[in-house]
Amino acid sequence: MSLNEREIRERRFAREIRAALDTAADDLPADITERLAAARRMALARKKAEVAAPVPQLAMPGPQSTLFDDDDGSPLHRAGAWLRRFALFWTLVALVAGLMGIYHWQEQKRIEELADVDAAMLLDDLPPTAYADEGFHVFLKRGQ
Repeated sequence: MSLNEREIRERRFAREIRAALDTAADDLPADITERLAAARRMALARKKAEVAAPVPQLAMPGPQSTLFDDDDGSPLHRAGAWLRRFALFWTLVALVAGLMGIYHWQEQKRIEELADVDAAMLLDDLPPTAYADEGFHVFLKRGQ
């Protein structure tokens, strides 16, 4: 029997059980129906409390699973927490330094391109009408 056929049979069986339970539930006395409904509400409330959304935490390798665990007072735990915070700080410093480096490099590239335009103007390689043209950067790149 294939997996698909087995799944179809299981679903059919579940539908039959549900139908039998629904018809039997209609025949129950009112007090039992009320007690079952109260028990269902309590079970759902407990399940909702268990399935409460977990708070996202930054996971780190090692015995502690989160970055900012509560301090249990042990020297090893305090040292590990301090080292994780220190590593996070330097990671952020490296990220900011990298972004600043990229920005500086792009600004330097832009300055060099403008310097090439100025040099071309001073050497009369670039006609003054090129500045009025929409695609004068294309002209410069083809001329070089």
